[in-house]
Amino acid sequence: MNERATPSDEELVAYLDDQLDADQRTRIDAAVAEDSTLNLRLQWLARSSLPFKEAYDELAQQAPVHRLQSMLDTLPSPERPALNRRRFLAAAAGLVVSGVVADRLFLAWQLSQEKSNWRGLVADYMSLYVPQTLEHLPVDEASQRAQLRTIDARLGLSLTPAKLALPRSDLKRAQILEYDGMPIAQITYLDPAHGPIALCAKRSNSGSRHFSHEIRHRMNVVYWADMEHAWMLIGHNPAAELEGMAKSLRSRLSA
Repeated sequence: MNERATPSDEELVAYLDDQLDADQRTRIDAAVAEDSTLNLRLQWLARSSLPFKEAYDELAQQAPVHRLQSMLDTLPSPERPALNRRRFLAAAAGLVVSGVVADRLFLAWQLSQEKSNWRGLVADYMSLYVPQTLEHLPVDEASQRAQLRTIDARLGLSLTPAKLALPRSDLKRAQILEYDGMPIAQITYLDPAHGPIALCAKRSNSGSRHFSHEIRHRMNVVYWADMEHAWMLIGHNPAAELEGMAKSLRSRLSA
């Protein structure tokens, strides 16, 4: 499938919302059937959701309630019951939150979450993986080196299959993902005991950081950073085992 024929995210969302005509749906059905990566992207779009509740809870706290209260106090209506006051404040604050100002505040809030959000995006994507996603992929070194050269060119890395080797797990694919203009390297492995594992990286200038742990979608995550890149290793392996792999990778990647 050539690049020109690949459906955009907007088309995929319209497909999920049943807003395309029959010919457009047939074209996307065929594209998804031919391209496993596009199929995963479609599934991710179908399952993903923005944290609206957290965002709007925070925005509601920023609504100028005290100023609105002062405006209400100047209204000449001595018979006004308390219930009307509460309704006025709720409605006015709601208008503030739901207007253009709220849109801008939500974008600012979303950007403030970006440092950890890339790990959430990777976890969302990895939650769709099963062993069958990877087991049919070739593992010849020539293909691996060609894929790694693409990552090296985008992220300024110098990767080889030897540097990326993990015990018991086969390196299955190396590819570039992209979110909002930010390239993310994804190197996937298949562990016969625990299933898919992914080593991911993006550019970062936040400085070197030691290993940290978190759990996303019931998968263990170990993440760290060097002076130019942020890294994460994610999978269903036990946390201690995953950290051992991460330490070995970090040592080889910095050599």
